[in-house]
Amino acid sequence: MSSEAFILAACRSPIVPIHGALKNIDIFSLGASVADECIRQSGIQKSDIHELILANVLGPGGNPARSISLKLALNESVAGITIDRQCASGLDALNLAKILIQSGHQDVVLAGGVESYSQKPKVYLQNCGTFSNKPMDQAPFTPWPEHDPDMATTANALAQKIGISRDEQDSWAIRSHALARKNSEQLQNEIVPVAHLNTLADHYTRNLTQAICQRAKPIIGSITHANTSVSADGAAFFVVASQRFIMSRGLHGVRVVRGVTIGHDAMLPGLAIVPAIQSVLHLEGLDINNLNAIELMEAYAAQALACIKTLRLNHNVINKKGGSLARGHPIGASGAVLAVRLFHELQSKGGYGLAAIPSAGGIGTAVILAQ
Repeated sequence: MSSEAFILAACRSPIVPIHGALKNIDIFSLGASVADECIRQSGIQKSDIHELILANVLGPGGNPARSISLKLALNESVAGITIDRQCASGLDALNLAKILIQSGHQDVVLAGGVESYSQKPKVYLQNCGTFSNKPMDQAPFTPWPEHDPDMATTANALAQKIGISRDEQDSWAIRSHALARKNSEQLQNEIVPVAHLNTLADHYTRNLTQAICQRAKPIIGSITHANTSVSADGAAFFVVASQRFIMSRGLHGVRVVRGVTIGHDAMLPGLAIVPAIQSVLHLEGLDINNLNAIELMEAYAAQALACIKTLRLNHNVINKKGGSLARGHPIGASGAVLAVRLFHELQSKGGYGLAAIPSAGGIGTAVILAQ
């Protein structure tokens, strides 16, 4: 018998740029500290948790989900599963939790993502037993080296295709930082303390201005460090439970309505969320105008604006308290951060909300939540 899935609690760490205040914290400690507080806020016991789904992209491998499960002292029977769908992984962890619950396989799932750019392992490729003399810059996102551009190159190609100027990109980045600064006190509701950090704030958020943006050197074309999300460390988790479980405990949550992950053009990965959003809305019989809040990934301002322009989205409902341009991009955790942000937005305002993120290789994930 199928069951609806509900998020009982959702929280995250501060997002900190690479080699910053989280640089000495391994992903097991970082993930466990956030997950532990998330469980506490959910009102359930650790013994209630039947599975842990963890998004992690950069390493070190070895199924970190199981290691974090052991560190949390969950039931020994919680095997844990680690997934890697690049940037989409954290949001896919929520989708998979819903599927496990909806299918009746589990009643309570702990899901989320954790990433440490600061502790990213170096990977050396080999050919016939001979290793290269320098570490790999980027994982392969397609099987064709000649058709596997870096992400900045794809963002610039997207800006050219849609017709998005550098000024537009800079203005969107300025908006992201300004909204995050304006709502910094409210954002503290979703951020939990980690290790030695004595602040409940994202470390990268700043007073970004046009003058600062104009001084930023281009990475390629109209893509600059000012309108690009910075590499970062962070973690985000949610406790997801079945309707029958929460009714038996007298609990309440935000409903996970539906999620879709879809493949698209690998050369323009930023556009992959367009068909994902269109598909999830169509399947649920909803319209863009039904959404009270949209948490849209801002890996690049160009990528976010391409989606907004293509779908004609209402700026007023998008990233109301700032986006990843003002936080940073801890790859495996980024999608989970979007879901945490949306959970708290809907708890406050109600209605339908959407979280969406594109991923390298041409993958888009979109999830609808409702309160």
